[in-house]
Amino acid sequence: MNDPINQTRLFGLNNYFNELKYLFDNNKLPNKILLSGQKGSGKFTLSLHLINYILSKNEDYSYNVQNLQINDKNRSFKLIKNNTSPNFYLIDIKKEKKNIEVDQIRELISFCNKSSFNKKPRFVLIDNHELMNLNSNNALLKTLEEPNDNIFFIIINNSSKILQTIKSRCLFFKITLSQQESIKIFNKIIDQDINSLINNDLISHYFTPGDLINLYNFSFEKKIDLTNMNLKEFLLKIIDNQYYKNDILSINLIFAFFQMYFIKEINSLDNYSVYTKFVNSINEIKRFNLDIESVFIQLRYQIIND
Repeated sequence: MNDPINQTRLFGLNNYFNELKYLFDNNKLPNKILLSGQKGSGKFTLSLHLINYILSKNEDYSYNVQNLQINDKNRSFKLIKNNTSPNFYLIDIKKEKKNIEVDQIRELISFCNKSSFNKKPRFVLIDNHELMNLNSNNALLKTLEEPNDNIFFIIINNSSKILQTIKSRCLFFKITLSQQESIKIFNKIIDQDINSLINNDLISHYFTPGDLINLYNFSFEKKIDLTNMNLKEFLLKIIDNQYYKNDILSINLIFAFFQMYFIKEINSLDNYSVYTKFVNSINEIKRFNLDIESVFIQLRYQIIND
């Protein structure tokens, strides 16, 4: 539900879009752009809207600037959605992988070196840049230093740690939203009032529209009623029903739920040490494919005794 690739409306990021649009319209848009901010703040959707605005300029059903809306009948939108656009290349972490690997950057270089099928700009969108390893970053850096004509790079980073060698070569935007702005965006995307769907105790732990939508989608898929459930009850339900034994995407989402819980609960040295231990355990599981069940048993004990 609500896959960003299908999100035809842009909410809450008007100023960022208009600034990027202004730069493009005045031939001042750099060919390397870095969008940074919390995961789920809408950076991917913002990128797709800017790309559609540019690619659809002379097409039928072009981008609706007044309403910040992509027309789903638009050719460029359909091609990107179906992963068949000659003017768009997406790099993201592959399923079951821990990092964006150097082979993906090599494939990107091949895309950049091919002749263009048309005179339109080409766009490379790199999501989750923080998951690139050293070799991938080095290969990307070389590509950024020697860009082909009419190719734009948009890099999305969800971490406060950004390589200076990458940042210094890009136009940098820090995307920030207040929790109230996030709630307004959620309400518009879902077209419902969040207070009728999710208990306020849960809402208060989540900060971006993406966080809230992931929480809502997870509960919808698992048929969990969140209207009268607090955060502790929600996490215990996840553990007791062993939802962490599902696919890797569900596991990563559950890790995020727990991580946000511990961040909000840190108010003493004891809690900080529990949080640090949890994060280290998760990293060890991901790195060495260790037993996940034992970690969640420990988490259950910790949550009950908080």
